[in-house]
Amino acid sequence: MLRREMLFAVLTLALCIGSFAGEAPKTEAPAPPAKAETPAPAAAPAPQPDAEGFVPLFNGKDLTGWIGSTGGYKVEDGVMVCLKEGGGNLYTEKEYADFIFRFEFKLAPGANNGVGIRCPPKGDGAYAGMEIQILDDTADQYKNLKPYQFHGSVYGVAPAERGHQKPVGEWNSEEIIAKGRHITVKLNGATIVDADLDKASTPKTMDGREHPGLKNEKGHIGFLGHGSRIEFRNIRIKELKAEK
Repeated sequence: MLRREMLFAVLTLALCIGSFAGEAPKTEAPAPPAKAETPAPAAAPAPQPDAEGFVPLFNGKDLTGWIGSTGGYKVEDGVMVCLKEGGGNLYTEKEYADFIFRFEFKLAPGANNGVGIRCPPKGDGAYAGMEIQILDDTADQYKNLKPYQFHGSVYGVAPAERGHQKPVGEWNSEEIIAKGRHITVKLNGATIVDADLDKASTPKTMDGREHPGLKNEKGHIGFLGHGSRIEFRNIRIKELKAEK
């Protein structure tokens, strides 16, 4: 009996040793090689001011730097175009307070647009901010407008002097100066608006409506398209230091 138990023990030990000897050693799976980090693309250099201190707002390639109705405008041959079937409010990403804003524009017959200044990104720019009218003053459909609705006017607030537009289809140059409570508009070298906003809205505005945007100290600048084709180029700005 003892010999049988001893033999059983020896066989069991042999089996254990054989099993251990045949087991493959366990190894840790190799770590995957570290992925090389792809450097982020370099940011486009900021536009540099020209000799007069004006910075371009439109790069002639796309609508980088603009927000809002980007689908209503497109770039054609280096020119920003407000589409007849598009338009809407296209604003600068940045807000501006006091500035000189220069641009060139070419009207189609009967064209209607506007430059919004000191505007919030939402709402009607003519009232939530200010709208400097862009209009084909010669179009028969506009012959009965109010004086404050023609080209260059601070819409509803200050009328512009007429007679300084070039013929439809030619390029016009315009300059808008916003300095504190004073707005000046120049068209093809002629001053067509020179308005004190406080005086122009006291005791009320010319259109008799509320214009809360007249009190804005800063806001976006943009084009306010009304379903007409208009072309824009050489869009640039020079910020002015606020008067103390």
